[in-house]
Amino acid sequence: MKKERKEKLMKKFISLFLTFALLMSMSCVLSGCGYEYKELNLRGNYDVPHLAGTTLNFYNWGEYMSDGSEGSMNVVKEFEKLTGIKVNDSVFDSNETMYAQIKSGGVAYDLIIPSDYMIERMKNEDLLQPLDYSKITNYDLIDNKYKDLFFDYENKYTVPYNVGMVGLIYNTAMVEEKIDSWTAMWDKKYEGNILTFNNPRDAFSLAQIVLGQDLNTKSKEDWDAAANKLIEQKPLIQSYVMDEVFNKMEMGEAALAPYYAGDYLTMKQNNPDLEFVYPKEGVNIFVDSLCVPKNAQNFEAAMLFINFLLEPDVALANAEYICYASPNTAVTTNENYSLKDEKILYPSDEDMPKTQYFHDMDSQTRAYYDELWQKVKLH
Repeated sequence: MKKERKEKLMKKFISLFLTFALLMSMSCVLSGCGYEYKELNLRGNYDVPHLAGTTLNFYNWGEYMSDGSEGSMNVVKEFEKLTGIKVNDSVFDSNETMYAQIKSGGVAYDLIIPSDYMIERMKNEDLLQPLDYSKITNYDLIDNKYKDLFFDYENKYTVPYNVGMVGLIYNTAMVEEKIDSWTAMWDKKYEGNILTFNNPRDAFSLAQIVLGQDLNTKSKEDWDAAANKLIEQKPLIQSYVMDEVFNKMEMGEAALAPYYAGDYLTMKQNNPDLEFVYPKEGVNIFVDSLCVPKNAQNFEAAMLFINFLLEPDVALANAEYICYASPNTAVTTNENYSLKDEKILYPSDEDMPKTQYFHDMDSQTRAYYDELWQKVKLH
């Protein structure tokens, strides 16, 4: 997590830079993606005395909201100060982990941020409830190209939060050639220095893309071939990771790692040897969105927090901190947005890689690839 990384990096910087002046100059490089929080201007009304003292249980990805470090806005604390609502935030590292927790019903979360295919699944299983868009007055700031998408055609259950694509991160201190293909993940010269995803959809997708498959295939033969490709790769793998990828790549402990484009920009701030490519075979594209589970206990607070996250200043702080592409037009049209010309996040039409979304799969296909995934992991 970010706090652990900063502790390690601080020790490293102290050993390298002995003067106060140099430390100050480095702080400019390491402050998020260029954002420094100064003040908060609001469009919505957050004077809600009847909600003060209540709790909002929020389930989010790790590293996925501006937390006040390095001059950034502490989004949760600002919301708590404004409303008197206590935000109890918990972290998950994969859609599958989040789904299992929601499905079990052990904890009643009020707000979650799943990815597109998992939203589709949860909607189909009646695990989500419709939002009250009359209370999300900032919804007009969401770019129309992120509305009416396959996982929520009627814009009933979701508010887009971040957009991204998966690419390949490589360490130029360990990789001599310029990488342009996913096949590098199967190159024996990087044995022991390759990381890969610790969840089935993302891990299988890499093999599927190399094999020229549809990422949403229902063919058992296709899934068998992808599993065999992952088993072929297994001896080369150093570790299956999710959030652990940050420390490993930033500290130069691995040569190659597939991960989300926005997170690469965060890693590169701490390790300039890292480079990134959208491999020529194609990539997975995704939209993560705010949703409310069916068993939420504080629906009104969830609507208020969603609206707060869409506030131009808040959305900008999150976009700068997380370094993902924003679906919020108040961010993408802001001249002060430091990443507005970042081609990794906002590629031109000619630079846009071939993309595929994950879709929800039928229960038989899910069970089949889950079984194959266990075989891959235990092989």
